[in-house]
This record gives sequence, structure tokens and C-alpha cells, in this order.
Amino acid sequence: MGETLFLAHRVPFPPDRGDKIRSFHVLRALAKLGPVHVGTFDDRSGYGDEFLSGIAASHHLVPARKRDMIAAAEAMAKGQPVSLAAFANDRLHEWVAQVLHYRPIDAIYVFSGQMAQYVPPHFPGRVVLDLCDVDSAKFEAYGDAGHGPKAWIHAREGRLLAAAEERFARAADTTLLISENEANLFRTRVSSMHQIDLRVMRNGIDATFFAPGAVKPEPTLYGPGPNIVFTGQMDYAPNVAAVERMAQRILPAIREVHRDAEFHIVGRAPTPAVKALAKHAGVTVWGEVTDVRPYLAEADIVAAPLTIARGIQNKVLEAMAMAKPVLLSPEAATGIDGEDGVHFAIAEGDRMMAGRALALIDDRAKSQAMGEAARSFVLEHQGWAAMLSGLGELLRPSLADPVRDAA
Repeated sequence: MGETLFLAHRVPFPPDRGDKIRSFHVLRALAKLGPVHVGTFDDRSGYGDEFLSGIAASHHLVPARKRDMIAAAEAMAKGQPVSLAAFANDRLHEWVAQVLHYRPIDAIYVFSGQMAQYVPPHFPGRVVLDLCDVDSAKFEAYGDAGHGPKAWIHAREGRLLAAAEERFARAADTTLLISENEANLFRTRVSSMHQIDLRVMRNGIDATFFAPGAVKPEPTLYGPGPNIVFTGQMDYAPNVAAVERMAQRILPAIREVHRDAEFHIVGRAPTPAVKALAKHAGVTVWGEVTDVRPYLAEADIVAAPLTIARGIQNKVLEAMAMAKPVLLSPEAATGIDGEDGVHFAIAEGDRMMAGRALALIDDRAKSQAMGEAARSFVLEHQGWAAMLSGLGELLRPSLADPVRDAA
């Protein structure tokens, strides 16, 4: 295989949140196939240059994406989605042009729709667009759930981004989504599937790293419990809504039966609203931790009561790999082909969520069996090697490939 250009909206390191976990493993797999040139945006992690220097043949790291207010103003003036304006950068455009001119690039792997704007319309090689999930649907859901000017902005973003997603998919050779549910959702939102090669590439999990025996027990980390844990990026709106739901409505019902029940929120960048939840009885906000695994290992239940969720939730796979019983909403279970009651426990409303939590707390043998079944499921079906095994075929040019729509 020749050389590949990899474009991502965040530097794929450290792999500590959903999109970065996926981009990290994809980039590593691409680097095994041949030289990779990486164009991406820094997220101030401090690891960008060092990581990319070790894995990429060359790279260009944009210091930061535009601020929201600047991106919004540009987007309004140009009639485009804010998501695209936020990641438009002249210097990155120039770097991409230079790489394509001077290097024998056979394929471009576009990670996230925001980066499709950097693909020249007449690039002769393969273009793989990894949308991950249907972002436009998420913004529409924000618009439907909100009110006032912010709801209007979200509705506008959903509408314009949906049109951009269709346009980008039509211009790519192959478009990837993270689950069959996301792929089916995408199909319902485009005018036609003509000239769109849509495929599913699911997320995997590193079950060697996320393993019950991979961390030292820390029995004094929590109180006597039962202890319920949520992990995730805590400035992400769906995660904020999920922990508010758990702390304000579900945990109180559990504590009516188990007065010592506690809810632990583990994840970086907690918003003021998240930090305020620590005022509720039984709630602890840990914020960013160096290693999430001990917090999962000492949990009695890992909860994911998300009401808005796109794609596959890595937090759920990580907890399953740690052999923990996972209590989750139908939205959070999307894309994971486990069986309710065997590999995890699905609950819809708050009352059902509390009821299923109590059932898991009161039947420790069943909880343990569910955790063991969850880990077995991950080992058999969710390894990264299996998920990415077809990557080379996607990027290998073929004379039989149809001509892309360069519009």
C-alpha cells in the first residue's frame, strides 16, 4: 500500500474519550499499513507533537480550533454549519495541498465530517469518510429539547449539517458509521443513496487494558455502598444531562431502600452544573482522574442513563470489559448487540432505572454473572483487531470502483 493522509478534528491522543479512542486505534492500524501524514487540531492535551512524531511520517498540528463565538459569526455570515466553520483553517488547507503535491498519497482517511472540507474535489485516490455517528441528528435533538435562541441555533445546525453530511458522503468512496442503527438513521436523512457506499465499522475495546485483573484493588476508594459509577467527558451535554438525571431523580429512589447508596461521577472537565451535584446526598464528583479503571473496578454498578446518545458508547464497553454490571438506557445500548438481562440491564424511565438498579444490588450473584457475561461478550465480539480488519481493503484502490461525485 502507498501513503495515507489522515485528517482528524482532534489529535488522536491520549485515547481518553470516545472519538479519540476510535481515531487512536484507526491511526495505529493505518500506520501499520504504510506511511501516514496527519493533519489535526490540538486540544491542549500537551501530548500532540510527541505522539504524532512517533507514529506519523509527517504531521501538522493546528494549535486550536476557532472559539465558538467566532465560528458562529463566520457560519452565520456564510450560511454554513458552525461545526465546519470551527474547524476551517487556512494553514491546514495549505499543508494538505503540499502533502498531496509532494507525497504519493493513495488514500485520504477523513475522521469526522468537520474534516471533509479539506479533501480536494478531484483527488484521484480513495477517500474514506468516517462520520462515526450522525452528528446532525444530535443537534436536531438538542433543538427539539431546548427553547429560545439556543434551540434555534441547534435546529439550524442540525439542518445545515445534515445537508453537508450527505454532500460529503456522496463525494467519498466509502462512508463509515459506528453501528447499524446509525447507518439506518443516515439512510433516512438523505435524498438518495445513489453513489453512497455506506458501511459499518464498529468501535472495539482493548480488553487487555480494561480487565478486572489489570488494576490493583482499592477497597477504600469508596464507602460501603452500594456504589454506582458514571464515567465520561463531563463538559459534554448528553453526559451532563445523564448525571443530573441520576443524581436528582434516580439515586433518591435507590436511597429510599439503600440509605448508603452513592453515585460517583468520574471524568474530566466537570461543568459548574455537574460540580453542583455534589450538594446532593450520596453524590461525589471526582473530576479528572489519572486512571479510570480503579473507579470501575470498585463499582457495584456502572450506570449510563443517557437520553441523547449517538453511536456506540465506549464507556459502556469499558465497564463491560471490566466485568461490571451495566445499567443503561436504550439510547446508550445502541450499537452493542448484547442481550438485555444477560450482558447488561436496560431501563427506560426513571422508575424502571431505579428498580433495575435495586434488583442488581439485591442479587449479587446475578450481578456478578452479568458482569462475567459482559466481559465474555466483549472478548468475543468487540476487539479492535476484529473491528479494523477490513481497513486495508477500504483504502486499496480498485479499478472496479465507481467514479465519485465531485460536487
